[in-house]
Amino acid sequence: MTNRLSFDFGGTSVLVTGGTSGIGHAIATAFAAAGASVTVTGTKASAADYEADLSALTFRTLEMRDAAAVDALAAGLATLDVLVNNAGANFPDGRNEWEPEAFSAALDLNVEGAMRLTMRSHAALATSSMAGGASVVNVVSMTAFRSTTIVPGYSAAKAALMALTRNLAVHWVGDGIRVNAVAPGLIDTPMTAPMKRFPDMLSAEIGRGAMARMGRPDEVAAAVLFLSSEASAFTTGSVIAVDGGFLAR
Repeated sequence: MTNRLSFDFGGTSVLVTGGTSGIGHAIATAFAAAGASVTVTGTKASAADYEADLSALTFRTLEMRDAAAVDALAAGLATLDVLVNNAGANFPDGRNEWEPEAFSAALDLNVEGAMRLTMRSHAALATSSMAGGASVVNVVSMTAFRSTTIVPGYSAAKAALMALTRNLAVHWVGDGIRVNAVAPGLIDTPMTAPMKRFPDMLSAEIGRGAMARMGRPDEVAAAVLFLSSEASAFTTGSVIAVDGGFLAR
């Protein structure tokens, strides 16, 4: 028995920041498989510098903390149907996020860059003729819902991005642009891979979720495609938790 759902994004243009690995790459490849023309960003010089297969995607180098680079990317967008703000990381430049400068860097990387790119992309998004309207999807985190003493800057940034999602959804409701978010739980990606070196910590984190397992990047991608599709035309300002029941406990 199967109950698979498929999407058709033929003729649409999609931009996924941080689309070269993990959740971002899963999102980008899912859109491409559904017929979209997909551009991904990463911090390295070229697509060849990544292990992931980017052959079906257009690659652009972008450092989210470089305001001029963010502005230049947005300025080059003639039209845009879907923007996925996925780029982000913890421990910016390897620094302790309890240090004020590192905390600020985490905010800059994880929320301020996304906010700048989104605002600068308004004109391109407003030209979209996609059924259900243009879509912005922000990738937040379970750290937006609970305390974390390891990455307080990352946590604060994701909480701010969730608040921005709701505010921007109302601000742009008359422009035919919907704004939503997905909040992944513990997903098996290169970002979470270091946890596997600490089995006790990993087991404790997995145990927080009702399903008691790590999620897959494609499970997050499915939620992003739904939020970007005509099927969610009456959905804006929402956050979908893809967390294996983390918030239910």
